[in-house]
Amino acid sequence: MTGAAFEFGNLTGWRGVVRQLWRDWMGRSGLILVAAVAIVAIGGPLLAPFDRADVAESRTGILQAPTAAHWMGTDELGRDVLRQVLAGTGISLQIGLAATVFTVMIGTVVGMAAGWFTGFTDALLMRVTDFFLVLPNLPLMIALGAIVGQSLPMIVLVIAITSWPSTARIVRSQTLSLRERGVVARARTIGLSSPAILWRLILPGVLALVIANAVLVIAGSILAEATLSFLGLGDPSRTSWGQILHNAFVSGAVGNGYWWYFLPPGIGIVVVVLGFSLIGQSLERILNPKLAAAQ
Repeated sequence: MTGAAFEFGNLTGWRGVVRQLWRDWMGRSGLILVAAVAIVAIGGPLLAPFDRADVAESRTGILQAPTAAHWMGTDELGRDVLRQVLAGTGISLQIGLAATVFTVMIGTVVGMAAGWFTGFTDALLMRVTDFFLVLPNLPLMIALGAIVGQSLPMIVLVIAITSWPSTARIVRSQTLSLRERGVVARARTIGLSSPAILWRLILPGVLALVIANAVLVIAGSILAEATLSFLGLGDPSRTSWGQILHNAFVSGAVGNGYWWYFLPPGIGIVVVVLGFSLIGQSLERILNPKLAAAQ
């Protein structure tokens, strides 16, 4: 089963992909990690809701090591770190998923347009893509983040603007291959319009690879949000993992060895990024047998 022949609407094919994903140790490990994080994101805040205004009334509760009352200790304001980490799980996942949706949408549209229309359109869109690819990603995100602001929608926008080129190149390559297929040639012969061909024939042919790439984009988006928040460009009114790390650094927890403050959100980031990365790599090997053979 290849990305070229795989169609999004083929439910039988997708069931086969899921079975292969579960049989592959990388895919199975990734699914377990992501499922565990998703359960925490959904159930954690319900079991242990976090109130940002719940601060300690005395200094004895500030930066307190883990105890029976506070399993992950407290922060510089005496707030429970475990509750913050549970709340941050959902926020980080939401930002990662939202940024991925916009990233994939931009990359898919640009890639399909470049691969289908070719010529001047292809050259122009690929030069724009190359421009974003050669720019250092982190400095570009920092510059854009400083310009557009620190709200969650703006963070999602910044991540999407800096992350779409890789998706565009993958989609363009697949579109160039699909446009030479016989079914596409027949559709053009009978006078089917370009938008209709792109929607009915090209899009289903590229979606499998787009989804595999999107899983990797989720991991990158979560890491990007954590980086921006750690650097002070995140939304201070929302408790994401990156924001917790930023607060821990500013309060001196890192330098003073208050490990319970910065270690849990750091481990959370590593686990979710690793989980999505394993799933994405496994999907790439399943949908692209040539890649698996090369490895």
